[in-house]
Amino acid sequence: MARRKPATTHGIAVVDKPPGVTSHDVVGMLRRRFNERQVGHGGTLDPDATGVLVVAVGKATRLLRFVEKTRKGYTGEVVLGTSTSTLDSAGDVLATYDMSGVTVDDARKAVTEHLLGAIEQIPPMVSAIRIDGKRLHELAREGLEVERKPRPVEIHRFDVAAGDSEGILTIEVECSPGTYIRTLAADLGELLGGGAHLRNLRRTFVGEFTLAEAAGPDNCELLPVEAAVRPLDQIVVDAATADLISHGRVLDSWPGEGPWAVSSEDGELLAVYESFRNGQAKPAVVLSA
Repeated sequence: MARRKPATTHGIAVVDKPPGVTSHDVVGMLRRRFNERQVGHGGTLDPDATGVLVVAVGKATRLLRFVEKTRKGYTGEVVLGTSTSTLDSAGDVLATYDMSGVTVDDARKAVTEHLLGAIEQIPPMVSAIRIDGKRLHELAREGLEVERKPRPVEIHRFDVAAGDSEGILTIEVECSPGTYIRTLAADLGELLGGGAHLRNLRRTFVGEFTLAEAAGPDNCELLPVEAAVRPLDQIVVDAATADLISHGRVLDSWPGEGPWAVSSEDGELLAVYESFRNGQAKPAVVLSA
């Protein structure tokens, strides 16, 4: 079997994902644009959703874990009175409710009491989580529903305002990775005595990557590899230490808790190190080997 040629293009693209395409579709677009096979994204967006999708090319794909672990922001609309099979506007209507008496203050009270801080969510059947080797959305397409265990998430901010018509609430959410905004919408509907679903979801930021620097798949800028780890503590090492790093050596740790993005004196990102034991740091990713 012929060996795949090494990647020659490396970097981070901040894509403003358009509606109607999957995150995997966007990866395919950038593979063709940059003529590289080694491309991946840092956190799935639903096909109907838009907004920030961080895509890595070449060796930057090895750093995606540090993008995926960051806080995320969203805007969207909660449609009161209708629950759907997918918890968003793409699904079939399962039930309708008279929620004409629900106010914005009612919604804010429910959020404050139940949907802020550390909470648990049951992942929706249309998510990409694997159970017994199969993704939940694949099982859902087969008409199956399986038991899912609640997962802990953190909701840092959940603002609610009146929408542009009756029964519509606009929301702004800042949350931990792994949070399902459609589940927040559905849970809010239940807490208000009926049902609800999500529409017009837009991701506004992923960590330090925001809509301000995002662009469509055809014209987004390819940022340097170092952009993937810019939120981390930055460490510059001398040539002797750089040589140890290229061999994956455990080193004495630096100030802070880590992870640390470690660069050479000429600015090349060499590795990311994580806290180890006894005041040491071990390599999580070595790029200079």
